[in-house]
Amino acid sequence: MNAFPDRLKRLRERNRLKRCVLSELCGLNRNAIRRYETGTAMPTADVLISIADYFDVSVDYLLGRSDYPKKL
Repeated sequence: MNAFPDRLKRLRERNRLKRCVLSELCGLNRNAIRRYETGTAMPTADVLISIADYFDVSVDYLLGRSDYPKKL
């Protein structure tokens, strides 16, 4: 099971961001976040780092490898 789409959507909604705005903030194609949230695409390592940095969480949290969102 891939936790990334759910965690990304939850973080985005919690921060009251539209998909297109988050895409722009992370330097992505306008539809990238939609594809990630629906599970039809998986981001590159660089994009994962960009998203994690924006939300101040670890990449491991985004990928479901940890239940602790904060970076150590």
